[in-house]
Amino acid sequence: MASRLPPGPRSTLLSTYKALRAPYEEYRKWVEEYGDPVTIPALNGTVVMTGDPAAVKQIFAFDPQGFDIFAAETVKPLVGERSVLLVTGAHHKRLRKLMAPPFHGARMRAYGQIMIDVARRHLEALTPGESAPIQRVTQAISLEVIVRAVFGFADPARVEESARAMVETMEAVHPAFLFARALQREFFGLGPYARFTRARDRGYALLDAQIAECRARPEGREDILAMLMAARDEDGEGLSDAEIRDQLVTLLIAGHETTAITLAWALYWLHRDDEARARLLAELDGLGDGPLEPEAVAALPYLGAVCSETLRLNPIVPDIIRVLARPMTLKGYELPVGVGVCPAAALVHQRPELYPEPDRWRPERFLERSFGPSEYLPFGGGHRRCIGAAFAVYEMKLVLAVALRGHLLRLVKDGPIRPVRRNITMAPEGGVEMRYEGRRAE
Repeated sequence: MASRLPPGPRSTLLSTYKALRAPYEEYRKWVEEYGDPVTIPALNGTVVMTGDPAAVKQIFAFDPQGFDIFAAETVKPLVGERSVLLVTGAHHKRLRKLMAPPFHGARMRAYGQIMIDVARRHLEALTPGESAPIQRVTQAISLEVIVRAVFGFADPARVEESARAMVETMEAVHPAFLFARALQREFFGLGPYARFTRARDRGYALLDAQIAECRARPEGREDILAMLMAARDEDGEGLSDAEIRDQLVTLLIAGHETTAITLAWALYWLHRDDEARARLLAELDGLGDGPLEPEAVAALPYLGAVCSETLRLNPIVPDIIRVLARPMTLKGYELPVGVGVCPAAALVHQRPELYPEPDRWRPERFLERSFGPSEYLPFGGGHRRCIGAAFAVYEMKLVLAVALRGHLLRLVKDGPIRPVRRNITMAPEGGVEMRYEGRRAE
């Protein structure tokens, strides 16, 4: 008779602390000690974690109706109760279908020039000789891309105001209250959660005003907000203003910081590897001397490999957790309803049989072979794979092209950087300090 749950650590508080502090490291230790899968007791619920591609494939292929949302009540204040991240069943399917078109094909590619222009402007504003965390720059770039392409803000003053409000909201998110609902208390207007709700409500007010303006004057708009507003399901029904706002917030949370962090990691790795940087520069220079064409950039194979390898080695969200609404048999264990199941990118991406020398940053591996969805999962998988994955990779490619082709950067410290928890994401400690050395001769 199989055990109901695999072995794992006993302490809920200690396991939660370790998962918060250093998931890449601790997940590997747990698997080495207890085997795969491993049961992790956490404040948000018990989770069975795996890095075995066969088990990951089974989870991704499981009936979507067999899952509930993990820690939905904890995340709800951040993304809203109508977010595509938190709804299930037919409601989830409807939302994904309505949201998908702007993030694929020609509609998505229409934002390429915005991405290039925003990246160029922020990089050209840097002062030669000065040093700063490059993540601060990439975050400003990716945030403005969302503010302009997704939210539809165009006036420079409103772009700046909305970007500032969104940054304040994200900076106010503390990982502790995302992992412990008991800490989501305002305590008479004091404490981190009270600061977060004030910042969030200011951002909500700006989005509500933008939605109302789009509803009143939709003509001539090509932003994603306008497309969401125009989308209709099979019954001719569209999204309510409240649904639209929650999806915009979700796109902000899921898209802006994750892209910025990956760009910071990519610039870090490229500037520690002279050979890789030279190869990428040669590929970019092969495009010619004229303005960058988004589609030509996006098609560059080595640039794509750089992005893929960065996401492999530094998955921004190290785990994907779903709660069982039906029992599941996983690797001989009978998992009951209410337990979380977790394909962990932080484990899968470190398997040496898939990725020889897994701790080494080596983009060429993505030119030598392809990887299946249970072997490479920086954007999750199954019916809940990140809806903006193609948009994010497209932006990464274009921003890296602008940065490398036109500008000279240097690491202030050429040493290891450890990943640290920001909120639900893992980021390079210190944001990757780099010195800007001016324009690159083209």
